[in-house]
Amino acid sequence: MTAVNTLSAGGKTPWHVWLVGVVAVLFNAIGVFDFTMSMAQGEAYMASAGMTPDQIGHYREMPAWMTLVWAIGVFGAFGASVLVLLRRKLAFGVFAVSLAAFLVSLAYTYLLTDGGKVMGQQMAITSAVIAALLAFFTWYAWAMGKRGVLR
Repeated sequence: MTAVNTLSAGGKTPWHVWLVGVVAVLFNAIGVFDFTMSMAQGEAYMASAGMTPDQIGHYREMPAWMTLVWAIGVFGAFGASVLVLLRRKLAFGVFAVSLAAFLVSLAYTYLLTDGGKVMGQQMAITSAVIAALLAFFTWYAWAMGKRGVLR
């Protein structure tokens, strides 16, 4: 029996699924927390997080459709992370939608507005790390789906 057949027949889950899944849940929980606090406490939360008045202004001026894109990105990534832990193949599609939403938010920030200038180099670095991790999680869910680990 091949490894794929063993896994798809209810074999033992590889250790790395738990490692990647837990790291993904914890990392993406930060995004959910940030979004929730930004919506609930607004400027007070953003200021407490160290944002400048110009950065807060950039978020306040964000159109409603961007708030929706932001929500899809963070809640999608968190949900996909949970789906990895549940060994569900759907994790790939949900991560892909989340990654697409994040890329739309980057396009808005860096191409459609002066957000890149306002947010500064630290946010650019943070955005690059988030994009890389989302791309990795998306690839990982795809690869585990192909191997039959996610079903």
